[in-house]
Amino acid sequence: MDRRKAQMLEELQALQFAIVDLHLYLDTHPCDKRALEHYNALVCKMKEVKERYEQFYGPITPDQPSKFPWQWIEGPWPWEMIY
Repeated sequence: MDRRKAQMLEELQALQFAIVDLHLYLDTHPCDKRALEHYNALVCKMKEVKERYEQFYGPITPDQPSKFPWQWIEGPWPWEMIY
């Protein structure tokens, strides 16, 4: 796996972790405006990074249309680390 791809995957994982963590926090602190603003900013950033990743490396989650032929099985799976 090239370095850029690995860095993007790591960034996606970090963003996803922070989003889930803030989501849980907001479940118990729904009136924390600052936390909600931070959550929304992270969700937008996650969307941007995911879109950029998918432009270069293809879909990372099965929630988008595919080009022909079916591409989900092409190349290594998103979680596979090839050294």
